[in-house]
Amino acid sequence: MCGFTGFYSAMSASEKEKLIDEMGEKIVHRGPDSKGSFTDDYVAFGFRRLSIIDLAGGTQPITSSDGNYVIIFNGEIYNYRELRQDLIDNHGAKFQTNSDTEVIIETYKVYKEETAARLRGMFAFVIYEKDTHKLYGARDYFGIKPFHYAKMGDTFIFGSEIKSFLPHPDFKKEVNKEALKMYLVFQYTPTEESIFKNVYKLTPGTFFTYDGKEFQTKRYFTMDYEIAEKTFDETVKLIEETVQSSVDYHQIADVEVGSFLSGGVDSSYIASSVKPMKTYSVGFDVEGFDETGYSEELCRLLKMKNVKKEITPDEFFDSLPMVQYHSDEPHANLSAVPLYYLAELAAKDVKVVLSGEGADEMFGGYESYQSSAIGEFYKGITTKKFRHRLAKWAADRPYFKGQAFLQRNADTVEDGYIGQAFIMNNEEAEEILAPAYQSDIKYQDITKPYFDKMKGMDDLHKKMYLDMHVWLPNDILLKADRMTMAHSLELRVPYLDREVWNLSRTMKSRFLIDKGVPKFAFRTAALAKIPTEWAKRKKLGFMVPIKVWLREDKYYNQVKAIFEKDYVSEFFDQKLILQMLEEHKAKKKAHHRKLYTIYSFLLWYEQYFVLR
Repeated sequence: MCGFTGFYSAMSASEKEKLIDEMGEKIVHRGPDSKGSFTDDYVAFGFRRLSIIDLAGGTQPITSSDGNYVIIFNGEIYNYRELRQDLIDNHGAKFQTNSDTEVIIETYKVYKEETAARLRGMFAFVIYEKDTHKLYGARDYFGIKPFHYAKMGDTFIFGSEIKSFLPHPDFKKEVNKEALKMYLVFQYTPTEESIFKNVYKLTPGTFFTYDGKEFQTKRYFTMDYEIAEKTFDETVKLIEETVQSSVDYHQIADVEVGSFLSGGVDSSYIASSVKPMKTYSVGFDVEGFDETGYSEELCRLLKMKNVKKEITPDEFFDSLPMVQYHSDEPHANLSAVPLYYLAELAAKDVKVVLSGEGADEMFGGYESYQSSAIGEFYKGITTKKFRHRLAKWAADRPYFKGQAFLQRNADTVEDGYIGQAFIMNNEEAEEILAPAYQSDIKYQDITKPYFDKMKGMDDLHKKMYLDMHVWLPNDILLKADRMTMAHSLELRVPYLDREVWNLSRTMKSRFLIDKGVPKFAFRTAALAKIPTEWAKRKKLGFMVPIKVWLREDKYYNQVKAIFEKDYVSEFFDQKLILQMLEEHKAKKKAHHRKLYTIYSFLLWYEQYFVLR
């Protein structure tokens, strides 16, 4: 696990050397163990290393045995030993190190553009061919590892994090006016173009080529479902075997591997399969917002050590500027903050942790995936307009039984589902934006291409497919990578493995959700490893009491002070967002998620455009 940055331009090699070092300094948190660089008259590669495999010999950039290829790589290749042996036995490859990085470059010498499809792991990398002056790069299947790029004039810039672009003289820092509206709806940027204008994210499962003029991309991996006729017992057995195999692969390292642990089934299943020396948990000292007791109890039962931390409200708010800085783009998932502190806690002891991201998307775990007979009946006896009005009314009220039902059943899946976070609808986002940032784009424009590819599938698989492509890479995996790497910690996600996907894509809907029980087959498989109470516990996630805190004077005033700054009117109807803050504090309406999303953007803007 590391970080890289680089660019392709006509700048001289000596000029490149100084500049690439400055760019690398921006991502030193991704790799504090060592640094390296390569420059010639065409490219500059900068690298920051967190040493995990081949501690002595894995320093990057690495040059191939024939001297013609140079690689920078972020991630881990779990099948590198098998690939290495194939290259030695069948292609006469000679290796200078024991690193997985060198295996990629030697694979490229033989298989060229087929290279990415042969890798099992999490990865983003760039290979430079000295003789042709061409680049080849790729991002892993699910988007676990980040890859950003920008074409600025005649310069092509790329890297693990956008912040590394900032020192480059050709990089033009500008807010993407088309992106802000969708950020307000989704709580993250769901589009290929980032919140920085003309900066893009390489699509997961894609490789690119660049020859100094033309940038081309091509998919090497495409997700689709192909339901198989397996029995329930066969499916459970396959889950047990496949998850254990993936967990075993994900422990390959030359350093100690720990595990994150909440009170839920996903992380509990992994931790019980690994039995690490240490597990790590965080919570809040607020009733109903702390699962660390469950983690401690599981560790007692399974004889593992648990290290935990309770996060105070002050710590939560104090961390927000750095959380937004490390996120690269504005990000309003509240769970990023506890993850930030969880990573800080674990990094005191280990360099690598395993975590449970991806299980919900793979095995049908979210409450929003469930449909019901009463929901279909409700849609059949009401008009869309009526349902929309009732859903909007419900969204602004304090919690009441049936609130989620009214919001979830306002639309058909195609019209209303955008993923696990729905902060505000198109009209609400448009209303609070300043005129210069208003846009005709609608969230349906983002989701429609995915739903179009899933015509004929049931609603459950439609939702899972959308989440695998939008929610997972742009929210869940973004915060997982950024919050852990902020503390130089490598996060590995065994559920997001190509072999686990090959099983997940074949599972029947009734094995995913049965009689209102999400992840039914998965939970049944987990019983072989963990007690029934943990296997059956309802998903909670990192719960954050933000609604309560925004009604306390201290934090209300903190948010208000930002909302009142002069620059805010460039982006928002300042009077309206201040009114929303007052309504929330007075308990007239529950605007906490909308307020936090706006606040997160403003803190991000200050980090990138005001303070730095």
